[in-house]
Amino acid sequence: MLNLLNALLRTNAETEILEFKTAEQGFDKNKLGQYFSALSNEANLANKECAWLIFGINDKHKVFGTKITDRTLNEYKQEIASNTSPTSNFINTHRVNVEGKQVLMLQIPPAPKGMPVDWKGHCYGRNGSSLSALNNQERERIRLQNYVSDWSEKVVEHATIDDLFVGAISEARKQFKVKNPTLKIEEWNDIKFLNKAKITSQGKITNTTILLLGKPESEHFIKPAVAKITWILKDRDNIEKDYEHFGCPLLLSVNQVYAKIRNLKYRYLPEGTLFPDEVDQFDPFIIREALNNCIAHQDYTLGGQINLVEREDGILIFVNSGAFIPGCVEKVVAADAPETYYRNPFLASAMVGLGMIDTIGSGIKKMFVLQKDKFFPLPSYNLDNNQVKVKIIGKVVDINYARKLAQSKSELTLQEIILLDKVVKGVTLLNAEIKMLRGKGLIEGRKPNFHISSSIAESIGEKPSYIKHKGIDNEYCQNMILKFLDKFEVGNRQDFEEMLLDKLPDVLSQQQKRNKIRNNLQSLKKQKLIEPQGKLWKMSKPKN
Repeated sequence: MLNLLNALLRTNAETEILEFKTAEQGFDKNKLGQYFSALSNEANLANKECAWLIFGINDKHKVFGTKITDRTLNEYKQEIASNTSPTSNFINTHRVNVEGKQVLMLQIPPAPKGMPVDWKGHCYGRNGSSLSALNNQERERIRLQNYVSDWSEKVVEHATIDDLFVGAISEARKQFKVKNPTLKIEEWNDIKFLNKAKITSQGKITNTTILLLGKPESEHFIKPAVAKITWILKDRDNIEKDYEHFGCPLLLSVNQVYAKIRNLKYRYLPEGTLFPDEVDQFDPFIIREALNNCIAHQDYTLGGQINLVEREDGILIFVNSGAFIPGCVEKVVAADAPETYYRNPFLASAMVGLGMIDTIGSGIKKMFVLQKDKFFPLPSYNLDNNQVKVKIIGKVVDINYARKLAQSKSELTLQEIILLDKVVKGVTLLNAEIKMLRGKGLIEGRKPNFHISSSIAESIGEKPSYIKHKGIDNEYCQNMILKFLDKFEVGNRQDFEEMLLDKLPDVLSQQQKRNKIRNNLQSLKKQKLIEPQGKLWKMSKPKN
């Protein structure tokens, strides 16, 4: 990274995609968000892989160094994720030592094609090295990137109906008939059918046609795009055991991939009549919905393939290339309505006609509901690195949480369950999510170590678990320290840690527990109840 930094320093001046800031002690979060939006949008307009924001060096290239900590950096990342739309974040962050001082390099991704990145509702850009609003012309240039050309609708020159797989056309007819039972499809020849099903365009073969119905050897027509789904089986230690590639026609490949997945029966622990005896690990709808979404929303211009990783410990991971256009999964679930824009509208329309996907916005929500009804963890979406990664867990991970969902009489909404699922998984909550959960009394604790609140725990018979998470309070902790010193006269940090560590909240890390003990010792010192004696502590007042 030092060589790259030196190359950036050789730039005569700041540019639209390069910014230097002194930031010795820190940087204003709102200003950081504005620069993130501006640099991301400018990287898109310049067709660059990234932009750079450098902390610890001023615009004259003088090195000051920065004292920004990892903790502060994580706060910056959370702030960016919370307030950018579509949701974005740094590609990577790098610390480089220059002249004995630390320089922080923040790598910013370009805005997704067709989608300018805004910060708190405002799109920013650059006028040379100056921060400014993204002007209307630049905004439209970005927004028109995908509207001008739908990759999936492009006509494939020199391809004919002979390049399509007969069996795939036959299957497409069957599926189209299911969706349109009143049409006399059997009277149509193949060319008319493909036009009516909107798989071809005015009788011409499109990228969509090749993807869904092409012969395996026809994939070359859509290069550099790739029509490939790779299934990978991994063991519990994440070691690859088997794999297989599936190509054109994807209409048939979906069924072949589905057949590879070992959808075993999951047996619940005995809980009376609380849980069913057994269920499939993965609902067939979830597998097909996730896989077909990968096909429909893949950014084929990136040349990547679709991956499906099956783990023997009951987890499926679906990965496709391209940003998640809605920006946030929770928004999709809450809206329960069609998106206003699709990356591949022609392909999406064809897949709707064949019953592969729907466009009413209910597919993802149904996936969440099906997992909830089994008391399994909800689907997890990772939207980093310009790809969408969906993890489906086909088992109960936290029996207490599963019991909570099964017994709950609190009538939690799906949105609330999604957020409580994050709490159980230890996922960092956004500020708005914290505010909502706290406002409804659903969580307690200090950021980032939240736990389900006592009101919810009591209503579902989990009060002991709540007490375990909440742990002992400061007053009890200090009383224990005083009793120890009253009995033994002196004690060191190790004595107090041995006495108190296992009594502190489970949601705290070991270091956080030690910090809590240290803070209570300092509190007692300020109250003039105890005092240090070298590395030991003793009572400040004489014993009674």
